[in-house]
Amino acid sequence: MTESCIRSVVEAIHSSPFQAVLHLAGGASQVVGSLLSVPGASNTVLEVVVPYSKMSLIQLLGKIPSQFCGQQTAEDMALLAYNRALKLSKPGSPAVGVGFTGSLASSRPKLGEHRFYMSTRTADQLWISSVTLTKGLRTREEEDRVSSHLLIKAIGNACKVPGASVLLLSESDVSDECETQFNEDQQLEQLINGQICFKIYPFENEISAERKIIMPGSFNPLHDGHLKLMDVATRICGDGYPCFEISAVNADKPPLSVSQIKDRIKQFEKVGKTVIISNQPYFYKKAELFPGSAFVIGADTAVRLINPKYYDGDYNKMLKILVGCKETGCTFLVGGRNVDGAFKVLLHKQRAFLIVIFVSKFSVSEAILWFDGRFLTILMFQKN
Repeated sequence: MTESCIRSVVEAIHSSPFQAVLHLAGGASQVVGSLLSVPGASNTVLEVVVPYSKMSLIQLLGKIPSQFCGQQTAEDMALLAYNRALKLSKPGSPAVGVGFTGSLASSRPKLGEHRFYMSTRTADQLWISSVTLTKGLRTREEEDRVSSHLLIKAIGNACKVPGASVLLLSESDVSDECETQFNEDQQLEQLINGQICFKIYPFENEISAERKIIMPGSFNPLHDGHLKLMDVATRICGDGYPCFEISAVNADKPPLSVSQIKDRIKQFEKVGKTVIISNQPYFYKKAELFPGSAFVIGADTAVRLINPKYYDGDYNKMLKILVGCKETGCTFLVGGRNVDGAFKVLLHKQRAFLIVIFVSKFSVSEAILWFDGRFLTILMFQKN
């Protein structure tokens, strides 16, 4: 592939809606320069991580791999990168995870083969390739160039970009690749099993804001009250992308089945509202998953959120978790609820950081509560 050919592939990648996280170890270093040197890189590249030392790779994977340079390691790196891309990407933008691990020519002669493994992961596809280079045929820089160009082509394929022909390998080089497609049921099974962190269904027509306004719930069924509360929350937040969220995994009940999840998704498709399916039932985990978001919850949920009973009775544990949520930049919008014939709102002067909305038939009151380390400050507004 010539430099002009590489550039044209990179330009096409940047013009695609895909956003990517790359995990690279042991080679393909020129990929970073190729992607970042072409205008539009911020459309595509979310993050590049280079776990070059063994300890760095162990920490990334959360385990000691059976082979530091191996097919399973590349696949694991790509899956981690994909989940990271899901968290960092704009709402509705398809995510790509890229994994690369190589053992190329070095300053000392190698007893083993010069080889590398590449993997890309998207919502519906896993692609893996292994390449064994002929020893002594190329310098380290040339081997790095070969691996970089092949990985650029792989990223292009993952982004649905027509690939250019690659004539970089010699007849003595050995390459192999395999591809696995995932249907929707398989994707949801992977989510339930914890392989992927969430799946978004962007049924909303326009997606302009990066900040999410998230209303978690079971939505069994979705009703007009949910939609109206989300409309109020969206108006108050101003700039935000409204998303409903269902956790397939429940803290106290068995996980939802794939068929149950799909039935609930259909409700949102009918009304043209975006829904996220996650596997995190706890709010502090949701905050880690969706940093900077505003969560829309009911007053009853808010009371549980700031009740030590739900933190093993440990007040300090509750405080630590809530501070962690605050540090992610998340806020909470709380809607009043009709409980046993009485309209319940959040009036408890407990330490927390919340943005509280009281919704009634005639007016909307906002109370902004935040944590300053020891004391709770309450500001009240009235909107007719």
